[in-house]
Amino acid sequence: MTLKALTVTVQHGLLGHWRDYLALCKPKVVAVMLFTAWVGMLLAAPGSVPWQALVFGTLGIGLMAGSAAALNHVLDRHADALMDRTRGRPLPSGHLGMEHGLVFAGVIGLSGFLILVLLVNGVTATLTLFSLVGYAVVYTVFLKRATPQNIVIGGAAGAMPPLLGWTAVTGQVEPLALVLFLIVFTWTPPHFWALAIYRKDDYARVGIPMLPVTHGEDFTRLQILLYTVLLLAVTLLPAGMGISGWLYLLAALVLGGGFLYHAVMLLVTRSHQRAIRTFLYSIFYLLALFAALLADRYLGFWFAVLSQ
Repeated sequence: MTLKALTVTVQHGLLGHWRDYLALCKPKVVAVMLFTAWVGMLLAAPGSVPWQALVFGTLGIGLMAGSAAALNHVLDRHADALMDRTRGRPLPSGHLGMEHGLVFAGVIGLSGFLILVLLVNGVTATLTLFSLVGYAVVYTVFLKRATPQNIVIGGAAGAMPPLLGWTAVTGQVEPLALVLFLIVFTWTPPHFWALAIYRKDDYARVGIPMLPVTHGEDFTRLQILLYTVLLLAVTLLPAGMGISGWLYLLAALVLGGGFLYHAVMLLVTRSHQRAIRTFLYSIFYLLALFAALLADRYLGFWFAVLSQ
């Protein structure tokens, strides 16, 4: 049965369903994850990232992240069919069958794991596997429907990519890698809760206890503000540890100030449009913050090289 499903899956992909399989991987989410993984790689060895770690690390992490996303699609297909935001996904829309999604997730997940084990290192492969299980099983199956703190606890899986990028290069976990993990971990609740406010009715309809559903929008807005303040403090750690310089510090303060502005306005105006604007800003914020950290590190690196 499994072999037959695998054969049909491959045939479907070859006959033009590749867009549906790509959608199962949540490419936009995976792209953000890979960007933070690249930052981890480039920070781990400024100017000298091994091409094997860059190429095979990216491929392996990307495939396993896509596998976790596909498993999420499979496990959430019934709830997705009831939500406005997700009913057009490949499984609830009927473009793909559950069995095809499951086999596809297994194939790319196993491929990614083998690439990391054989061509990168065991540490990265193991941590990436933990991340996959954490998101696709622990979060999706248990936490998501068990507690309004689901995204806080489950956010650990989504915060792994910069750490994975670091270990792909070095083979070990080091302080800056943990700081990168902590930044994304702290960023996740205000990022996702802003979307949860905007999509509150969807989550209520399918019985998922997101914070706005269980504790109300006002409480969630306050939590977003408090986590944003905490995030601003966490993003100052690289400068406080002497790892980064003035460029990153300035970027962290300016970008953090922008996030605080959105969080305060969300609390004051109680606007759903402000919620989605906060969500979109949070994506820009993370990308710009990590880009600033990378630029700061490389400017310092090349300045030191040219000064010799």
